[in-house]
Amino acid sequence: MMNTWTEEKLDALLTTPSQKLITDMKKIKGDIIILGAGGKMGPTLCLLAKNAIKAAGIEKRVIAVSRFSDPIATKLLIDNEVEIISSDLLEEGALDKLPDCENVIYMAGKKFGTDGQEALTWAMNAWLPSRVAQRYKNSTITVFSTGNIYPQVPIYSGGATEEIRPAPIGEYGMSSLSRERMFEYAAQTYGTKIAVYRLNYAVDLRYGVLFDIANSILNGDPISLSTACFNCIWQGDANEVAIRSLLHASSNVFRINVTGPETVSVKETALKLGELLGKEPIFTGEETNTGYLNNSGKMFELFGYPTVALNTLIDWQAEWIKSGGRALGKSTHFEERKGSY
Repeated sequence: MMNTWTEEKLDALLTTPSQKLITDMKKIKGDIIILGAGGKMGPTLCLLAKNAIKAAGIEKRVIAVSRFSDPIATKLLIDNEVEIISSDLLEEGALDKLPDCENVIYMAGKKFGTDGQEALTWAMNAWLPSRVAQRYKNSTITVFSTGNIYPQVPIYSGGATEEIRPAPIGEYGMSSLSRERMFEYAAQTYGTKIAVYRLNYAVDLRYGVLFDIANSILNGDPISLSTACFNCIWQGDANEVAIRSLLHASSNVFRINVTGPETVSVKETALKLGELLGKEPIFTGEETNTGYLNNSGKMFELFGYPTVALNTLIDWQAEWIKSGGRALGKSTHFEERKGSY
C-alpha cells in the first residue's frame, strides 16, 4: 500500500532529532545562528536544531538569517519558534547588524546560474565568506561545501576521501574551494574553530537527484548516462551531521564528506523509479567510468550510518510524486561534468 505524503509528514520526518543529536545538543555551548537558512536545506535544519533543543530540555536560541524568498519555509520557521532575521548578507553593513553568536552554521552560497553571473558567484562563494570569517572569528563555525571541489574519480574507487587534494573544475567548484580557504585562513589567523562539511546530494523528496531522475522520466526527457553514478543521503541525516559537526570543529580545520555509503547507478535507479511510476525511462549518452563521488567512511565512524536506506528513498520519492507532492524547482544538475551550472 502506497504511503500518502503531505508536506507536514515530510517535514516531521526531516526534523525529528535522533537521541545522538539530542545528547550532542546538550554539549554544544551557546546559541546557534544559521546564515543562508532560507535555501533548500536550511529551514529543516533550523527546525531540527530547535526540536533537539526542546527534547534536550535546555534553553538555546536558533537564529535563521536569509532573504527568505519562500513564504512556506518562512511560515514553518515562525510557527516553530525559530527566530528569523531577514537580511541580504551581501549588503553593506548587513553582517554588523547580526547578533554575536557562539555557533555559526554557514549555508550561504551560489551554484546555479553561475554561467553569466561569475562575479556574483565569486562574491557569494568567496568575498562574503571572507567577511563572515572576520565577523565571527571568535565563534565555532560549520561551513557548508561540496564534493565538487574534488577531482572526478573512478566509479570503482569508493569515492574521494578527505585526504584527496582538491582539483575543482569550473567557476562554481573553484569559488567553493575559495570559500573553504577563507575560513581556513580564519582558523590559521584567529584560531577560529572550523568544520568544513562537503556534501554530495541531500534527498528531501521536494528536490534532489532522485527527484530529478523521476521528473525526467515523467516528462519523457532523456536521462544522460555520461555521469553513470552518484552519491546521495537523506536530508534529515545530512542536517544532523551539520549540527553535530560543531563539536568537532577545530582551528586545525575539521573536514568531513557527507553522503550515503552507496555508489548509486543512474541507470538502475531510473529503471527502479520508472517501474514505480509506471513509465519507461529514456536514456542518452554513454556511461563513463569517473564521476564526483565521495567516500564518507569518516562520517560513518564519527556519526553512524544514515538512518534511511537508498531503496527506501527511491520508494519514498516515487510515492511523493504520485501523491502530488510539491517541487522546489531546483535541479541538482548532477549529470554536469564540466563545471558549468
